[in-house]
Amino acid sequence: MICLFLSMFAYLFQSGWTGVNERTFIAIKPDGVQRKLVGEIMHRFEKKGFKLVGLKLVQASEDLLKKHYWDLRSKPFFRALMSYMSSGPVVAMVWEGLDVVKTGRKMLGETNPADSLPGTIRGDYCVEVGRNVIHGSDSVESAQKEISLWFSQSELQCWEDSSRHWIYN
Repeated sequence: MICLFLSMFAYLFQSGWTGVNERTFIAIKPDGVQRKLVGEIMHRFEKKGFKLVGLKLVQASEDLLKKHYWDLRSKPFFRALMSYMSSGPVVAMVWEGLDVVKTGRKMLGETNPADSLPGTIRGDYCVEVGRNVIHGSDSVESAQKEISLWFSQSELQCWEDSSRHWIYN
């Protein structure tokens, strides 16, 4: 009951999750799905100690993608991005944990795979920026916005992870 209350509070007031309860939005893009990288990517987040609280395979609508990429609408690559992101299914996920937004971005690597270090998802699996496999929220505020775009509140799970005491003090 407390978990539901906290979840609704964060959702309604967009004040955000902090600490161990921080959440981020991660999407495996169509090229990552087609290349069968979903399990490997999820495994990396699980091995890090983050908790999966939302997951679905979706064919993103043009309307959803326009809302998601609204800040890029004036960029010359916007049409190509929209076409790419609607070219196949996307695995949309919500992960929870301490500093998950910042840590998740480090795990992804740089937007341009050529600038990504080995050991990062993009450093290990990508060659060019136009096919960079994965998206991750760049701030807590962006995560809140993106989560609410891709997931309804009822699609997010609040559950007790039995390994929590092995990950956090």
